[in-house]
Amino acid sequence: MRRLLTFITAFHMLLYSSLLFAEPLQNIKISPKERCPICGMFVTQYDEWITLIHDQKKNHTYYFDGVKDMMVFYFSPGSYGGGPKEDISDMQVKDYYSLDWVNAQKAYYVIGSDVYGPMGHEFIPFSSHKAAQSFLKDHHGKRVIMFPEITIELVESMRSGQRMR
Repeated sequence: MRRLLTFITAFHMLLYSSLLFAEPLQNIKISPKERCPICGMFVTQYDEWITLIHDQKKNHTYYFDGVKDMMVFYFSPGSYGGGPKEDISDMQVKDYYSLDWVNAQKAYYVIGSDVYGPMGHEFIPFSSHKAAQSFLKDHHGKRVIMFPEITIELVESMRSGQRMR
């Protein structure tokens, strides 16, 4: 029992200190020199579309000009300078309406809408299903999907006919 209490106390101290000293994701500074590893675009030109993947083993964060390019990297990180997919420790997207960072694996995405990202067709991310449904209706989207439904085939179908805005 004493070991368990010691463990619980140590765990809470570790958790508290990480919350106390961790930099809030909302306040990250992204260099204007950061380029998307997929298309080469300077990501800060389109701040509202920026997404990121953190590789824990390399201790490196990759920034992208939209969800679509982030997903290209996710499905084949080694092809773009990343490590194995298992080294990905964090993926973040920005909610389309609030521009707050959202865990990519918990977000809702609208596809097939009349809103385009910097490179054409895009997965439009939301933190809530209600917001995604509202956007779907207002912008003639085809459907709302979640992260597990995103496949490389879907990503590639959205990449065909890309255009910069």
